Amino acid sequence: MAFLKFFKFKIRQKRVHDGVVAVSDGCKNVRSNVLDDFVARRFRWEEIQVLTMNCSSSRMIGYGGFSSVYLAKFLDSSLGAVKIQFSSERLNQVFQQELKILRIVSHPNIVKLKGYCDERDEGVLVFDYMSNGTLDVNLRGRGKKNSQPLSWKKRMIIAFQLASAIEYLHEKCSLQIVHGDIKASNVLLDENFNCKLCDFGSAKMGFTSLVLPPSSSSMNRNRMIVGSQGYLDPHYLKTGLASKKQDIYSFGVILLELITGTEAFCPKNRQNLTTTADPMMRDPSKVKDMVDPWLVNNDHTFKLEEAKVMASISAKCLRQSPSIRLSANEIITTMKDQVPSI
Repeated sequence: MAFLKFFKFKIRQKRVHDGVVAVSDGCKNVRSNVLDDFVARRFRWEEIQVLTMNCSSSRMIGYGGFSSVYLAKFLDSSLGAVKIQFSSERLNQVFQQELKILRIVSHPNIVKLKGYCDERDEGVLVFDYMSNGTLDVNLRGRGKKNSQPLSWKKRMIIAFQLASAIEYLHEKCSLQIVHGDIKASNVLLDENFNCKLCDFGSAKMGFTSLVLPPSSSSMNRNRMIVGSQGYLDPHYLKTGLASKKQDIYSFGVILLELITGTEAFCPKNRQNLTTTADPMMRDPSKVKDMVDPWLVNNDHTFKLEEAKVMASISAKCLRQSPSIRLSANEIITTMKDQVPSI
Protein backbone atom coordinates (compact mmCIF):
# COMPACT_ATOMS: atom_id res chain seq x y z
CA MET A 1 0.00 0.00 0.00
CA ALA A 2 2.89 2.34 0.80
CA PHE A 3 4.42 1.59 -2.61
CA LEU A 4 1.09 2.32 -4.38
CA LYS A 5 0.73 5.65 -2.58
CA PHE A 6 4.29 6.60 -3.53
CA PHE A 7 3.62 5.57 -7.17
CA LYS A 8 0.47 7.73 -7.35
CA PHE A 9 2.36 10.66 -5.83
CA LYS A 10 5.10 10.39 -8.47
CA ILE A 11 2.49 10.39 -11.25
CA ARG A 12 0.88 13.56 -9.85
CA GLN A 13 4.31 15.12 -9.44
CA LYS A 14 5.21 14.37 -13.06
CA ARG A 15 1.97 15.91 -14.32
CA VAL A 16 2.74 19.16 -12.53
CA HIS A 17 6.32 19.07 -13.81
CA ASP A 18 5.03 18.62 -17.37
CA GLY A 19 2.99 21.81 -17.13
CA VAL A 20 -0.30 20.61 -15.73
CA VAL A 21 -1.48 23.00 -13.03
CA ALA A 22 -3.40 21.45 -10.14
CA VAL A 23 -6.52 23.45 -9.25
CA SER A 24 -7.97 23.93 -5.77
CA ASP A 25 -11.68 23.32 -5.25
CA GLY A 26 -12.94 26.90 -5.42
CA CYS A 27 -16.20 26.10 -7.24
CA LYS A 28 -18.51 23.13 -7.34
CA ASN A 29 -17.79 20.27 -9.73
CA VAL A 30 -14.14 21.27 -10.11
CA ARG A 31 -11.87 18.39 -11.02
CA SER A 32 -8.10 18.41 -11.41
CA ASN A 33 -7.23 15.60 -13.83
CA VAL A 34 -4.97 16.12 -16.80
CA LEU A 35 -7.82 16.54 -19.34
CA ASP A 36 -9.85 18.99 -17.26
CA ASP A 37 -10.97 22.28 -18.85
CA PHE A 38 -9.73 24.18 -15.78
CA VAL A 39 -6.09 23.43 -16.51
CA ALA A 40 -4.45 26.57 -17.90
CA ARG A 41 -1.20 26.42 -19.83
CA ARG A 42 1.81 28.33 -18.53
CA PHE A 43 3.33 30.16 -21.51
CA ARG A 44 6.92 31.31 -21.80
CA TRP A 45 7.44 35.00 -22.55
CA GLU A 46 9.09 34.08 -25.86
CA GLU A 47 5.88 32.31 -26.89
CA ILE A 48 3.81 35.37 -26.01
CA GLN A 49 6.07 37.50 -28.20
CA VAL A 50 5.58 35.12 -31.15
CA LEU A 51 1.80 34.99 -30.66
CA THR A 52 1.50 38.79 -30.62
CA MET A 53 4.31 39.67 -33.08
CA ASN A 54 6.30 41.25 -30.23
CA CYS A 55 3.20 43.08 -29.00
CA SER A 56 2.90 44.88 -32.32
CA SER A 57 0.58 47.88 -32.41
CA SER A 58 -1.10 46.28 -35.43
CA ARG A 59 -2.14 43.40 -33.19
CA MET A 60 -3.62 45.59 -30.44
CA ILE A 61 -7.39 45.01 -30.17
CA GLY A 62 -8.13 46.73 -26.89
CA TYR A 63 -6.72 48.63 -23.95
CA GLY A 64 -7.70 49.91 -20.55
CA GLY A 65 -6.25 52.00 -17.78
CA PHE A 66 -4.03 49.17 -16.57
CA SER A 67 -3.58 46.74 -19.49
CA SER A 68 -3.38 46.23 -23.24
CA VAL A 69 -4.97 43.41 -25.25
CA TYR A 70 -3.39 41.88 -28.36
CA LEU A 71 -4.67 39.49 -30.99
CA ALA A 72 -2.85 36.16 -30.84
CA LYS A 73 -2.58 33.65 -33.66
CA PHE A 74 -1.74 30.05 -32.77
CA LEU A 75 -0.02 27.43 -34.94
CA ASP A 76 -3.36 25.79 -35.74
CA SER A 77 -4.58 29.19 -37.07
CA SER A 78 -7.00 29.63 -34.17
CA LEU A 79 -7.16 33.07 -32.56
CA GLY A 80 -6.81 34.21 -28.99
CA ALA A 81 -6.62 37.42 -26.98
CA VAL A 82 -3.54 38.23 -24.87
CA LYS A 83 -4.04 40.67 -22.00
CA ILE A 84 -0.79 42.21 -20.73
CA GLN A 85 -1.03 43.99 -17.41
CA PHE A 86 1.14 47.03 -16.78
CA SER A 87 3.92 46.58 -14.26
CA SER A 88 3.56 47.68 -10.64
CA GLU A 89 3.39 46.04 -7.23
CA ARG A 90 -0.33 46.82 -6.92
CA LEU A 91 -1.14 45.54 -10.42
CA ASN A 92 0.83 42.36 -9.79
CA GLN A 93 -1.50 41.66 -6.86
CA VAL A 94 -4.47 42.30 -9.17
CA PHE A 95 -3.02 39.89 -11.73
CA GLN A 96 -2.49 37.16 -9.13
CA GLN A 97 -6.04 37.55 -7.85
CA GLU A 98 -7.54 37.48 -11.35
CA LEU A 99 -5.45 34.44 -12.30
CA LYS A 100 -6.50 32.63 -9.12
CA ILE A 101 -10.17 33.22 -9.84
CA LEU A 102 -10.05 32.41 -13.56
CA ARG A 103 -8.33 29.10 -12.85
CA ILE A 104 -11.25 27.87 -10.75
CA VAL A 105 -14.31 29.22 -12.56
CA SER A 106 -16.00 27.48 -15.46
CA HIS A 107 -19.24 28.74 -16.98
CA PRO A 108 -20.38 29.09 -20.61
CA ASN A 109 -20.97 32.83 -20.07
CA ILE A 110 -17.62 33.59 -18.43
CA VAL A 111 -14.55 34.10 -20.60
CA LYS A 112 -12.32 31.01 -20.65
CA LEU A 113 -8.69 31.25 -19.60
CA LYS A 114 -6.40 29.44 -22.05
CA GLY A 115 -3.16 30.20 -20.27
CA TYR A 116 -0.92 32.72 -18.56
CA CYS A 117 2.66 33.93 -18.27
CA ASP A 118 4.22 35.08 -15.02
CA GLU A 119 7.88 35.25 -16.01
CA ARG A 120 8.00 39.06 -16.06
CA ASP A 121 6.70 41.90 -13.93
CA GLU A 122 3.86 42.33 -16.42
CA GLY A 123 1.22 39.67 -15.81
CA VAL A 124 -0.08 38.00 -18.97
CA LEU A 125 -3.42 36.22 -19.46
CA VAL A 126 -4.43 34.36 -22.63
CA PHE A 127 -8.11 33.93 -23.56
CA ASP A 128 -10.29 32.70 -26.38
CA TYR A 129 -10.86 35.42 -28.98
CA MET A 130 -14.34 36.98 -28.97
CA SER A 131 -14.92 38.01 -32.58
CA ASN A 132 -17.84 40.38 -31.93
CA GLY A 133 -16.10 42.52 -29.37
CA THR A 134 -17.86 44.16 -26.44
CA LEU A 135 -21.52 44.72 -25.62
CA ASP A 136 -21.18 48.50 -25.44
CA VAL A 137 -19.88 48.65 -29.03
CA ASN A 138 -22.49 46.26 -30.46
CA LEU A 139 -25.40 47.75 -28.57
CA ARG A 140 -25.17 50.92 -30.60
CA GLY A 141 -24.42 49.28 -33.95
CA ARG A 142 -20.67 49.84 -34.07
CA GLY A 143 -19.61 46.17 -34.08
CA LYS A 144 -17.46 44.68 -36.84
CA LYS A 145 -20.14 42.30 -38.10
CA ASN A 146 -23.09 44.36 -37.00
CA SER A 147 -24.09 47.38 -39.06
CA GLN A 148 -27.18 47.95 -36.93
CA PRO A 149 -27.95 47.77 -33.19
CA LEU A 150 -28.62 44.44 -31.50
CA SER A 151 -32.16 43.10 -31.86
CA TRP A 152 -34.46 42.91 -28.86
CA LYS A 153 -34.26 39.12 -28.80
CA LYS A 154 -30.46 39.18 -28.77
CA ARG A 155 -30.52 41.77 -26.00
CA MET A 156 -32.81 39.62 -23.88
CA ILE A 157 -30.66 36.52 -24.36
CA ILE A 158 -27.53 38.48 -23.42
CA ALA A 159 -29.29 39.79 -20.29
CA PHE A 160 -30.27 36.26 -19.28
CA GLN A 161 -26.79 34.87 -19.95
CA LEU A 162 -25.17 37.65 -17.93
CA ALA A 163 -27.57 37.03 -15.04
CA SER A 164 -26.65 33.32 -15.23
CA ALA A 165 -22.94 34.15 -15.01
CA ILE A 166 -23.55 36.38 -11.98
CA GLU A 167 -25.69 33.71 -10.30
CA TYR A 168 -22.86 31.21 -10.82
CA LEU A 169 -20.33 33.54 -9.19
CA HIS A 170 -22.62 34.48 -6.30
CA GLU A 171 -24.31 31.17 -5.53
CA LYS A 172 -22.63 28.20 -7.19
CA CYS A 173 -19.01 28.74 -6.22
CA SER A 174 -18.16 27.39 -2.77
CA LEU A 175 -16.01 30.50 -2.35
CA GLN A 176 -18.50 33.09 -3.49
CA ILE A 177 -17.18 35.71 -5.90
CA VAL A 178 -18.06 39.39 -6.24
CA HIS A 179 -17.03 40.58 -9.71
CA GLY A 180 -16.84 44.23 -8.68
CA ASP A 181 -16.76 45.88 -12.13
CA ILE A 182 -19.70 44.64 -14.20
CA LYS A 183 -20.22 46.97 -17.16
CA ALA A 184 -21.03 46.75 -20.87
CA SER A 185 -17.36 46.94 -21.91
CA ASN A 186 -16.63 43.90 -19.70
CA VAL A 187 -19.24 41.82 -21.51
CA LEU A 188 -17.72 40.17 -24.59
CA LEU A 189 -19.72 38.63 -27.44
CA ASP A 190 -18.61 35.57 -29.42
CA GLU A 191 -19.37 34.82 -33.07
CA ASN A 192 -22.97 33.92 -32.15
CA PHE A 193 -23.41 36.95 -29.88
CA ASN A 194 -23.31 34.83 -26.74
CA CYS A 195 -22.29 36.73 -23.63
CA LYS A 196 -18.89 36.18 -21.95
CA LEU A 197 -18.22 38.13 -18.74
CA CYS A 198 -14.56 39.15 -18.46
CA ASP A 199 -12.06 41.24 -16.43
CA PHE A 200 -11.87 39.87 -12.89
CA GLY A 201 -9.17 42.30 -11.81
CA SER A 202 -11.54 43.94 -9.29
CA ALA A 203 -13.10 40.66 -8.12
CA LYS A 204 -13.13 39.48 -4.54
CA MET A 205 -13.45 35.84 -3.54
CA GLY A 206 -14.94 34.30 -0.43
CA PHE A 207 -17.49 37.03 0.28
CA THR A 208 -20.62 35.76 2.00
CA SER A 209 -21.79 39.16 3.28
CA LEU A 210 -20.73 42.79 3.48
CA VAL A 211 -16.97 43.16 3.85
CA LEU A 212 -15.24 46.28 5.15
CA PRO A 213 -11.92 47.40 3.63
CA PRO A 214 -8.85 46.97 5.89
CA SER A 215 -8.77 50.63 6.94
CA SER A 216 -11.84 52.53 8.08
CA SER A 217 -10.34 55.97 7.50
CA SER A 218 -12.12 57.99 4.83
CA MET A 219 -8.91 58.63 2.90
CA ASN A 220 -7.91 54.97 2.61
CA ARG A 221 -11.50 53.93 2.01
CA ASN A 222 -11.68 56.19 -1.04
CA ARG A 223 -8.54 54.57 -2.38
CA MET A 224 -10.21 51.17 -2.11
CA ILE A 225 -13.19 52.17 -4.26
CA VAL A 226 -13.11 50.42 -7.64
CA GLY A 227 -15.66 50.50 -10.44
CA SER A 228 -16.74 52.55 -13.44
CA GLN A 229 -18.71 55.78 -13.80
CA GLY A 230 -22.39 55.09 -14.32
CA TYR A 231 -22.25 51.58 -12.87
CA LEU A 232 -21.08 52.30 -9.32
CA ASP A 233 -23.43 51.29 -6.53
CA PRO A 234 -24.14 54.47 -4.47
CA HIS A 235 -24.13 52.41 -1.26
CA TYR A 236 -20.68 51.02 -2.05
CA LEU A 237 -19.48 54.48 -3.11
CA LYS A 238 -20.68 55.95 0.20
CA THR A 239 -19.55 53.23 2.60
CA GLY A 240 -16.78 51.28 0.89
CA LEU A 241 -18.68 48.08 1.71
CA ALA A 242 -18.46 45.53 -1.09
CA SER A 243 -21.13 42.86 -1.50
CA LYS A 244 -22.90 40.71 -4.08
CA LYS A 245 -25.61 43.38 -4.32
CA GLN A 246 -22.94 45.69 -5.75
CA ASP A 247 -22.90 43.42 -8.83
CA ILE A 248 -26.70 43.39 -8.89
CA TYR A 249 -26.77 47.19 -9.05
CA SER A 250 -24.37 47.20 -12.01
CA PHE A 251 -26.49 44.53 -13.73
CA GLY A 252 -29.53 46.79 -13.30
CA VAL A 253 -27.64 49.54 -15.15
CA ILE A 254 -26.82 47.17 -18.02
CA LEU A 255 -30.52 46.27 -18.28
CA LEU A 256 -31.26 49.98 -18.72
CA GLU A 257 -28.64 50.15 -21.47
CA LEU A 258 -30.22 47.17 -23.23
CA ILE A 259 -33.66 48.78 -23.05
CA THR A 260 -32.68 52.32 -24.01
CA GLY A 261 -29.59 51.82 -26.17
CA THR A 262 -28.04 54.68 -24.16
CA GLU A 263 -24.65 54.67 -22.44
CA ALA A 264 -24.51 54.29 -18.66
CA PHE A 265 -22.80 57.65 -18.34
CA CYS A 266 -23.00 60.60 -20.73
CA PRO A 267 -19.68 62.51 -20.66
CA LYS A 268 -21.25 65.48 -22.44
CA ASN A 269 -23.98 66.05 -19.87
CA ARG A 270 -22.04 64.48 -16.98
CA GLN A 271 -25.18 62.53 -16.14
CA ASN A 272 -25.85 58.88 -15.28
CA LEU A 273 -28.45 56.90 -17.21
CA THR A 274 -30.02 55.86 -13.90
CA THR A 275 -30.86 59.51 -13.20
CA THR A 276 -32.62 60.18 -16.51
CA ALA A 277 -34.44 56.82 -16.62
CA ASP A 278 -35.63 56.77 -13.00
CA PRO A 279 -38.95 58.63 -13.50
CA MET A 280 -39.95 56.37 -16.41
CA MET A 281 -39.03 53.16 -14.54
CA ARG A 282 -41.45 54.13 -11.78
CA ASP A 283 -44.40 54.33 -14.20
CA PRO A 284 -45.01 51.32 -16.54
CA SER A 285 -47.06 53.53 -18.87
CA LYS A 286 -43.92 55.58 -19.60
CA VAL A 287 -41.61 52.67 -20.37
CA LYS A 288 -42.21 52.99 -24.10
CA ASP A 289 -40.80 56.51 -23.93
CA MET A 290 -37.45 55.20 -22.70
CA VAL A 291 -37.09 52.32 -25.20
CA ASP A 292 -34.40 52.56 -27.89
CA PRO A 293 -36.24 54.16 -30.86
CA TRP A 294 -34.50 51.77 -33.24
CA LEU A 295 -36.21 48.83 -31.54
CA VAL A 296 -39.66 50.41 -31.71
CA ASN A 297 -39.33 51.41 -35.37
CA ASN A 298 -37.27 48.60 -36.91
CA ASP A 299 -37.23 45.43 -34.84
CA HIS A 300 -40.08 42.93 -35.26
CA THR A 301 -38.81 40.96 -32.23
CA PHE A 302 -39.45 43.88 -29.87
CA LYS A 303 -42.21 43.35 -27.29
CA LEU A 304 -43.32 46.25 -25.12
CA GLU A 305 -44.64 43.98 -22.35
CA GLU A 306 -41.21 42.38 -22.06
CA ALA A 307 -39.63 45.81 -21.89
CA LYS A 308 -41.91 46.66 -18.97
CA VAL A 309 -40.83 43.47 -17.18
CA MET A 310 -37.16 44.24 -17.76
CA ALA A 311 -37.60 47.84 -16.60
CA SER A 312 -39.24 46.52 -13.44
CA ILE A 313 -36.35 44.11 -12.83
CA SER A 314 -33.87 46.94 -13.38
CA ALA A 315 -35.69 49.17 -10.88
CA LYS A 316 -35.53 46.40 -8.26
CA CYS A 317 -31.80 45.95 -8.89
CA LEU A 318 -31.19 49.68 -8.47
CA ARG A 319 -32.87 50.11 -5.10
CA GLN A 320 -30.89 52.31 -2.73
CA SER A 321 -30.83 49.70 0.04
CA PRO A 322 -28.78 46.63 -1.02
CA SER A 323 -30.79 44.35 1.28
CA ILE A 324 -33.99 44.76 -0.76
CA ARG A 325 -32.42 44.39 -4.20
CA LEU A 326 -33.12 41.21 -6.14
CA SER A 327 -30.72 38.28 -6.03
CA ALA A 328 -29.33 36.82 -9.24
CA ASN A 329 -31.53 33.76 -8.77
CA GLU A 330 -34.66 35.92 -8.44
CA ILE A 331 -33.71 37.80 -11.61
CA ILE A 332 -33.35 34.56 -13.57
CA THR A 333 -36.65 33.17 -12.26
CA THR A 334 -38.52 36.35 -13.25
CA MET A 335 -36.98 36.36 -16.72
CA LYS A 336 -37.87 32.72 -17.30
CA ASP A 337 -41.45 33.26 -16.20
CA GLN A 338 -42.20 36.60 -17.84
CA VAL A 339 -39.90 37.12 -20.84
CA PRO A 340 -40.81 34.65 -23.61
CA SER A 341 -38.03 35.96 -25.92
CA ILE A 342 -35.51 34.20 -23.67
